[in-house]
This record gives sequence, structure tokens and C-alpha cells, in this order.
Amino acid sequence: MENTTKNFKHVDYLWDEKKANSLGDNQVELFLYRSNILGADLRITNYGGGNTSCKTIETDPLTNEKVEVMWVKGSGGDIGTLTRSGIAGLYTKRLRDLKNVYNGLHDEDRMVGLFNHCIYDLDSKAPSIDTPLHGLLPFKHIDHLHPDALIAVAAAKDSEKVTKEIWGDTMGWVPWQKPGFDLGLQLEKCLADNPGIRGIVLGSHGLFTWGDTSYECYMNSLEVIEMASDYIAKKIKQNGSVFGGQKVESLPKEERLEKAAQLMPLLRGLCSSENRMIGHFSDTDVVMEYINSNDLERLAPMGTSCPDHFLRTKIQPLVLTLDKTEDLTDAQAVLKKLEPAFEVYRQEYVDYYNTCKKDNSPAIRDANPVIIIYPGVGMFSFSKDKQTTRVASEFYINAINVMRGAEAITSYTSLPRQEAFDIEYWLLEEAKLQRMPKEKPLSRKVAFVTGAGGGIGKAIADKLAAEGANVVLTDINEASLIEANATYKRDVSTYAICDVTNTESIEKAYKKAVIEFGGIDIVVHSAGLAISKALEDTTDKDWNILQNILVKGQFDLAKQATAIMRKQGLGGDYISIASKNGLVAGPNNVAYGTAKAAQQHMVRLLAAELGKDHIRVNTVNPDGVIVGSKIWEGAWAEGRAKANGITVEELPAFYAKRNLLNEIITPEDIANGVFSFVGVLDKSTGNIINVDGGMANAFVR
Repeated sequence: MENTTKNFKHVDYLWDEKKANSLGDNQVELFLYRSNILGADLRITNYGGGNTSCKTIETDPLTNEKVEVMWVKGSGGDIGTLTRSGIAGLYTKRLRDLKNVYNGLHDEDRMVGLFNHCIYDLDSKAPSIDTPLHGLLPFKHIDHLHPDALIAVAAAKDSEKVTKEIWGDTMGWVPWQKPGFDLGLQLEKCLADNPGIRGIVLGSHGLFTWGDTSYECYMNSLEVIEMASDYIAKKIKQNGSVFGGQKVESLPKEERLEKAAQLMPLLRGLCSSENRMIGHFSDTDVVMEYINSNDLERLAPMGTSCPDHFLRTKIQPLVLTLDKTEDLTDAQAVLKKLEPAFEVYRQEYVDYYNTCKKDNSPAIRDANPVIIIYPGVGMFSFSKDKQTTRVASEFYINAINVMRGAEAITSYTSLPRQEAFDIEYWLLEEAKLQRMPKEKPLSRKVAFVTGAGGGIGKAIADKLAAEGANVVLTDINEASLIEANATYKRDVSTYAICDVTNTESIEKAYKKAVIEFGGIDIVVHSAGLAISKALEDTTDKDWNILQNILVKGQFDLAKQATAIMRKQGLGGDYISIASKNGLVAGPNNVAYGTAKAAQQHMVRLLAAELGKDHIRVNTVNPDGVIVGSKIWEGAWAEGRAKANGITVEELPAFYAKRNLLNEIITPEDIANGVFSFVGVLDKSTGNIINVDGGMANAFVR
């Protein structure tokens, strides 16, 4: 089939005929391909939302007979990144035979366990609660999506009437029903009552569409979404405005970012009263139109409608009453204004839980807000990690689009609180949470590493990221930073150019870290250089550059980090990468050794001062890190070789042989030393760890 329809205005047409043809007649691969391109458009469905399926004829391994098998997205998957390992394969007939043992709405949780008796493919992902919604419909390819435009129709007052107005008799409609086996029966009945329809709108929930082939299913989905989107666009044009028009004017972009950077550590601290959180900030046009509107005050408390939305955003956001021009420089004064709003939000959440809970409800979860709105400035989100908080922000933007569309059509309606609670605290949802992998030691923490464009700094960043931290890579060389940052997956890292000899440069780098992740928990000062010269050859320039990078840089980094950490009220870690040379006197090393000794003593001074803030300050002393260390690429290697009466080529063997363990020291060893302080020794401050293979003259006692 040729690509004849590409002119969609409201969704992206992404079907690549060449790619599809390369998959041949492999219906499972075509279903996965369709899933991926549908998931690539956030207007169609967000991360982890919706599910897709196909049905094929396979050979039963027990009877050798031909049987129909349904392949469907498994529990917890994401259609945008769905692969073969993320789907479940079930005997369609067995799944439909479960109708014979279904005993009604109270039986939903038991039915999910019975899905395992329908498994055809032994490598299947656990089937999701939506499995029967696909299995009880007869079509070869099915999409269950959460497009903003369709949920707007589904959440609009008089949704059934609106559905008929848009699609006539070609679309079915079923009222809100909690996902599960009964909803599958409702879809089956809707199709039986309305033969020939192309899809079904689920009240307050989403969309089901289908087709005989993967391409026909894809096109059907896009066409149905396009019709709803076009209908809404015309309604908005007729109305002349959305959300009751503008109430607050946005601050200029740079001022918004400045306000966000000042406020995020305070918000992060408040949101972390039960569990440490990672932040995200958004000030897109869609966000600003909503949060600056006259209708914000009415719509925000109503909460979201689609379960996929509020499971990630909580049922409603916290709207700050701070004026957009509020002076945020006095952190304590601002905190006093924010605390009452958080206390009210938490209490309202507790009341919501206590009012709606049942005898077997899971224990109440964190009562802090996930979404925080600051009119004129932007929208903040806070959750357990960067991906989760970014996705929460994206889902709330979906919710904004839903409210925008529903208000244009008739008026927006949200789920009753009890219905929302029954989804949020569903035992099956709790079981899914309990199956999540255990968090890593540095999960929920943000690490800021200087000199991270390569060498020891990059190894440290790698280690901290591997242990769960978000990492902010800083260096003076942007090309190195770009290359280093590209080695991490999305939502793990960011980078900022940072000259540690320049106070403003440090400030800008910290600001980027705060905007990206909400704050800072760990600072590692690894940036540096080494100069090895005899006293008579050491210049003022040599002396000053070492003092500025190693000592003054450490001072400025610590001073600015402490201000951020105090705003958060969560404590923190500062690690200085010093050197054995700060403890041991040797020839041709007066400038470097003095600077390293100054770093070490500054650590002790800072530890003594910052202990009351639970900010720990410690030192890691490397020695002889030749392989992979940037300082050995230049004159330092020549200087140390000269000082020890050997050639540069002999240095690695020389340094390996002179320590007590006869070990070569690598950047990864230094990284492990850093991790021991920030991930294990949580009651240690003012201390030194030597990572040198054992140098008796560097023993600190």
C-alpha cells in the first residue's frame, strides 16, 4: 500500500513503507513497529500509557494444531520502546473461555491471576490488566491509546452525544469503567450492538481502534484522532479563547529560569519531607497558557480524568500563591510562605485517603505534591528519579490538553474521587509497585563533578551514575563534555561548561544543575592540573594557576553548593580530589604540593563548620594514576620522571612498584574511593582516604 495520506494536521504520520516492507509478513514485528511509531508522538500516548496487540495463527506445541495467539503489550511496558521481550503471547480461546468463570466486578483481581493459565509463549512478559480488552474483541490488530483529543472528548460533559456528533454511527461509546475483565465485556457488547464501527471511545479514559493489518489499524487510529483534534480546533476558534483567557502575564524567559533556579531547591526540600525527590521544570507555551489563565483556580482542583495521568501526577497539583515578582533571594522568608501551602496539601491528601480507603487498601503513600504550579513562572514536578518526574510533567501537559479540549467542546469533567482512589490504591497497582527493582544506593541524588570531560572526573561520574545518581558533568572543554555526556542514557546526565576559577561560571553551572534536577546532593571537585618544577623554575603564573583552580576553585564551589544544600535542608556531600602530594614532601613540587595541602586542610575546616547542616566534607587522595589520567598527558609526566631520575616510559612501572601492594592505580579506583564516602560511609566527615596502593610516607597517622 502506498503512503497516500500524510497530511495530518494534528498528529505525526510516521509509517515508513520501506521499513515496514523489510519486516515482510511478520505480523508481530509489524505490530511492534506500529507500537513504536504511535508511542513516538506524545499527543497520541505518553510514556507507559496505552497498549497495542495483534493476533496470529501459530502451531500449538502440545497438539500440533493451528491456534490463534494474541500478542499484547505486557504489564509496565511502553509502546514507544516496546520490543519482543516486552509482550505477552496468550491463547485467544483460553482467554475468552475465562468468561465462563468470571463472577463479576468483585472478581477482577482473581481474573488477572488466571491470565497466566492462558499463556502460549513461555517467554511472555506478565500480562497487564488490559489484556481482556484486546482478547474479547475479534480484530487482528488493536490499538488502545490515550490521545489528548480523544480523552478531551471522553472527559467532556455529554461525551456520548459529542462522540456521535463527531463520528456519527461509526464509533461506539462506553461509560467510565475501571480497567479489567468487565470492561472487556463492555467493549464486546458495544461492538455486538454496533456492528461495523471503527472504534470505541471509553468515557474519561481513552480510545480503542482496530484494523485487519497493522497499517490499516495505524491509519484508522490516526484518522479517528485527527477528526477529534480538528473538531476541537474548530471549537476553540469559535470560542475565541481558552481557559477563560489570560489572568497573569508570563515573566520573560530568562527571568522565569532565574526564578525557577532560586525556588527549586526550596521546593525540592519540601517535597522530600518523606522521600528525597528529583525535580523537573517546564515553561512551554502549553503550560504557560494554562497556569496563567482565569480558569486555573477552577480546573486545577478538579484533578485529572485519565487513570494514566493521575497515577503519575497525583489527582491534583499544588498551585502556589506566590506573586511572580516575589523576591526569592531570602530563602528563609520564602520558605515560611511555602510551608503552609504544603501542609494544607498533605493534609488534604491524607483526608482523601482516609475518606476513600477500604479495609484492604495499601498503606498511604507519600502525601507531597508531584506537580507544582507557579503562575507567571512555570510548572515544577518532583518524583523519585528524573525519568519519572519528567514523565509526570508530560502527563500533566497531556491533562492540560485534555482540559483545554473538553472546555472547548462543552465543559471538563473529572473522575469522582472514589473512582480515582480505587485506581491509585488498587491492589494490582500496589503489586506492580512492589515488583519494581530495588533502588540503587545513590538513587534520588544529584552529583556535580568538575573536570568530568575525561580522566578521573569522568570515571567518578560513571561510578556515581552506575550507583543511581543523576550526574552533572562540568569542564572547561565543551567538546569533551559533549562526548562524555553522550555516553549516558536519557534522564541520567547533563553538562555545563564550568571554569572553576570564575565565580560566575560556577554559578551558571549550578543553576543548570538545579533547573535540570531540582538541586544538588554531591559535589566532587576533580578539576585540576599538575605542575612539577624546582623552586627556582616555578613562576608566579605556575603558583597562581594552581591556587586558583585547586584552592580558590574548591572554595567557590563549596560556598555556592552549601547555599543550595541549605535551601534543600537535606544535607549533602562535598568531596575534594586532592593528592598524596599534599601529605608528603618531595622535590620539584612546591606549588602543586602546597595547593593540595591547602585543599586537604580546607576540607577539615569545612567539615567542622558544615556538620550542623549534615553536609559531610571529605578528601580522596590519588597517587600514581597514570593510565587514563589527563594530568599525565603533558609536562607533569616529564617533571615527575626527571624528579625520580627515570624516563617517561618507565613511569607506570615505577609507580606500580613503589606502593606496598604493588598495584597500578586507575581512575576507576579513585571513583570507588569517592563512592565509599557518598554511598557507604554516611557518618564520616573531615576524613581522608588514600587510594595509592599503600604509601607508608602518606599514612595520616
